[in-house]
Amino acid sequence: LLQKVVTALDRTWHPEHFFCAQCGSFFGPEGFHEKDGKAYCRKDYFDMFAPKCGGCARAILENYISALNALWHPECFVCRECFTPFVNGSFFEHDGQPYCEVHYHERRGSLCSGCQKPITGRCITAMGKKFHPEHFVCAFCLKQLNKGTFKEQNDKPYCQHCFVKLFS
Repeated sequence: LLQKVVTALDRTWHPEHFFCAQCGSFFGPEGFHEKDGKAYCRKDYFDMFAPKCGGCARAILENYISALNALWHPECFVCRECFTPFVNGSFFEHDGQPYCEVHYHERRGSLCSGCQKPITGRCITAMGKKFHPEHFVCAFCLKQLNKGTFKEQNDKPYCQHCFVKLFS
């Protein structure tokens, strides 16, 4: 009496006894993957044992980017705020997550209140905001102000001259 058998994992199996150790399904044309002497279908093997993406937490099966102590699907390694890819490979890290330059500075509170662009050099802090020195200007005459020589009205800075002219 001859029966069909499957030889795998250094053993011989009845076909009905050779199935995925996790979900119990029989192996199709894609075969099986082995881990610690057990056979798994492709889906369960990768769900259980493949490295997970730092962006979506799904299994990484092929191409990946290694950054910020994690592996990422290329399509998942994008700015956490605007989801824009890093075309030149340059990104900024904040709390372990990747950001484009604008959103990195927005998170850190280092965008200029005058132009909404990142401040990387000198900075003036006034009225609870940050400015490039050249963007800290009188709201009326647009003359550049110094930190200690302005008056504030309705959350806007004014030079002494314009403040007196407008509000006295």
